[in-house]
Amino acid sequence: MGRKGKMQDAVIESDYLGESMTIKWYLPEDFTPFRDYQLCIMHDGDDYFQMGRVATLSDQLHEEMEIEPTIFIGLHYQDRFDRQQKYHPNGKQQKAYISFLIKEALPFVEDQLHLNPLASQRALMGDSLAGTLSFMVATQYSHTFGKVIMQSPLVNDKVLERAESANQWNHLEMYHSIGTQETEVKTTSGEKADFLTPNRNLQELLAPLVNGYTYEEFNGNHTWKYWQKDMKNILVQMFGI
Repeated sequence: MGRKGKMQDAVIESDYLGESMTIKWYLPEDFTPFRDYQLCIMHDGDDYFQMGRVATLSDQLHEEMEIEPTIFIGLHYQDRFDRQQKYHPNGKQQKAYISFLIKEALPFVEDQLHLNPLASQRALMGDSLAGTLSFMVATQYSHTFGKVIMQSPLVNDKVLERAESANQWNHLEMYHSIGTQETEVKTTSGEKADFLTPNRNLQELLAPLVNGYTYEEFNGNHTWKYWQKDMKNILVQMFGI
């Protein structure tokens, strides 16, 4: 069965990163230039389109009128080491990547598509390190992105330090999930790390300060098998009518 919506892509020559960056977006079936759309930028974009089945869910949820008209945009990485440098709070390219996102990628899609200009209608979404990145960007640019979705993010001291300033961006709407079996997650360096405890610490900081904060613990580990199961509920909650 074919897609009802339409997948498109383009290449951006990034001055900040010094490389070509591919950006993909999925338009709803009834896309029209006469309507403003919600925006969801997904880091680990290919994973969200493939393993997260976001295009399929977009078709379903738009057809059933469970979400407002939304365009899903995916940005991806070259390999796991490239991902580490761009997404990790301590990554050597994270500042350059964020500049690319805010000053190059976002203006590009604004020129190409018809997007609602309100921050409350714009989201960043990611899993693991991509979730960490989404959190760090949204809290730095809270007047640009009003929603953040982080599935099993890596939480380190920099993330917790940012969360301590939550009263400065308490208007953000956040969805935050973590698996109860994520106590020995294999990282890019090959070491194993406890993701569950730091995520619980993050929840303790955010819950009393962020007005639109949702925290969920699922019975599972650090894999797409469990992240995908939550996708429909997440999209309805964050983009629903």
